[in-house]
Amino acid sequence: MESFNTIGLIGRLGSDKVVETLKRLTIFLERRGLDLVIEDRTAALLPGHGHSEAKRRELGTLCDLVIVVGGDGSLLGAARALCHSATPVLGINRGRLGFLTDISPDEVEQKVAEVLEGQYDTERRFLLEAELFRGERLIGSGTSLNDVVVHPGKAARMIEFELFVDDRFVYSQRSDGLIMATPTGSTAYALSGGGPIVHPGLEAITLVPMFPHTLSSRPIVIDAASEIRVHIGDINQAYPHVSCDGQTRVVCKPDDVLYVRRHAERLTLIHPRGHSFFEACRSKLGWSSRLGD
Repeated sequence: MESFNTIGLIGRLGSDKVVETLKRLTIFLERRGLDLVIEDRTAALLPGHGHSEAKRRELGTLCDLVIVVGGDGSLLGAARALCHSATPVLGINRGRLGFLTDISPDEVEQKVAEVLEGQYDTERRFLLEAELFRGERLIGSGTSLNDVVVHPGKAARMIEFELFVDDRFVYSQRSDGLIMATPTGSTAYALSGGGPIVHPGLEAITLVPMFPHTLSSRPIVIDAASEIRVHIGDINQAYPHVSCDGQTRVVCKPDDVLYVRRHAERLTLIHPRGHSFFEACRSKLGWSSRLGD
């Protein structure tokens, strides 16, 4: 197992509970004699911390391990910044569901100690990259761990588009948009849209139409090596938006073309030993709940 000597810390802003956990974690890591590098925005939450500071993207080259304190959204942001360096990421849950940040606050010292002592499991999660072209010109791009979504923005209007997979025509559609999700994102927005839960070990992308104007239109699961092409219709009354992990990256115009592919780099995600995806589904999605519990 890899030895972790320099630890990076990232915390969600605007939460007293996150600050409380960050302080506990900092004291614990200091007592173990480890070097700490705190993300510059997170450092503002810990005045007088006495450690090095760096921008989020720089943590990947400076640290052996990065710990994220927050919700899944916090870890998504860290993933986009750190996948380029392959630096392992460990999540402490101070959000709601916590599919990715799976250490609870009351077991921080115990579980982090186990990870530092080599008792952990590692996963490699793939990301998606999106590029929007207007003719030959690249208009915008983005990276996502969960999903790339084409949606109407604030306008309550349907979008018309054509979908191609590996240059093969799939369909023309009128709908509220399209969710293109990784297995990691299958338990996020795509799940709300009626998509399947996909085990994170699979190399697959799920295409989930959003309120399609055709009752027979259903989610499709394709090989993750495929290239997805979405051709925005030339008669749309709304300008569709393209979002990566919920962050709007670019606004489309009629006849624009969006390309979505598997990203070249991956996120290295660390779990405490014994982590189970199915147990996470049971506890986070309430599968084991019974009437009267």
